[in-house]
Amino acid sequence: QVQLVESGGGLVHAGGSLRLSCAASGIIFSSYNMGWYRQAPGKQRELVARISSGSSTDYADSVKGRFTISRDNAKNTVYLQMNTLKPEDTAVYYCKSNYYNMVYWGQGTQVTVSS
Repeated sequence: QVQLVESGGGLVHAGGSLRLSCAASGIIFSSYNMGWYRQAPGKQRELVARISSGSSTDYADSVKGRFTISRDNAKNTVYLQMNTLKPEDTAVYYCKSNYYNMVYWGQGTQVTVSS
């Protein structure tokens, strides 16, 4: 049974930082590409950052220079360090794993940035 469990969300003031974690089980984590997506109320889910099985990274323009994605294959965990948070970063953040046509999502964690 595959599980992706996000944690680390919460309420923070603008300019603050949060670190999200996504712990995976039931998959060969090191083989999977991992990503963080977010969905704000009334908006479509969008890519925030992704990291390949080889640790290549890619970021949405809106978070470049502020967010950093990383992975620890020994802990089956992917992280999203979020700095200089803005109110527009408020959303539910989801972890995604994919390996060819096998795609899994976590349940999401709420991030709220107050102005």
